Amino acid sequence: MTPPVPKGRLGGEMVAIVGGLARRFRLTSLTERHDSITVMGAFAFVNGCVAIGVMSLGALATGSPFVFPSLGPTAFLHFYTPMAPAACPRNTLCGHAVGVAAGVISLHLFGLIDAGPALTTGIDGARVGAAALSLGLTSGAMVWLRVPHPPAGATTMIISLGILTDPAHLVVLMLAVGLLTVQALAINRLAGVPYPRWAPAA
Repeated sequence: MTPPVPKGRLGGEMVAIVGGLARRFRLTSLTERHDSITVMGAFAFVNGCVAIGVMSLGALATGSPFVFPSLGPTAFLHFYTPMAPAACPRNTLCGHAVGVAAGVISLHLFGLIDAGPALTTGIDGARVGAAALSLGLTSGAMVWLRVPHPPAGATTMIISLGILTDPAHLVVLMLAVGLLTVQALAINRLAGVPYPRWAPAA
């Protein structure tokens, strides 16, 4: 049976990740010299920069949108509460996939698939309906399928508001989610945190 992952004063399991990485790379003097809030904040800063920096390099190299807003909260979930059901690979990948599907369906139903982004075209009744329906579909479907992942709500809004609608870009979006999840698996496992390979830990 896997031992429970310790939680820090701020909540979450980041303290276990930081401690595990410090032991693996023989940096325990840092965690002993500084208080846990300082060390965890520094880890969150560096890890956030690296996680999105890698995606940004992919975007720069390919000209594809490897970086989008809902990656930020997904990354935070992966490294702050990696053992939470919402952070597991299944919920992350399926949640964002549900968000993408709900956004595209909503655009089609309201005749907005070829419309520009709401930031430039403005908000009208059709856009309000598409945004509301996409978030409703995403929220309901994640519950029905038992794959809750809150950042997927941002993904569906990005699509239903017309910010990201090209099918090729939506494939890249899902690829970026997959790459971030692989990074979470690698870093959490390296730190000794039993981050699940697919479904949440029982």
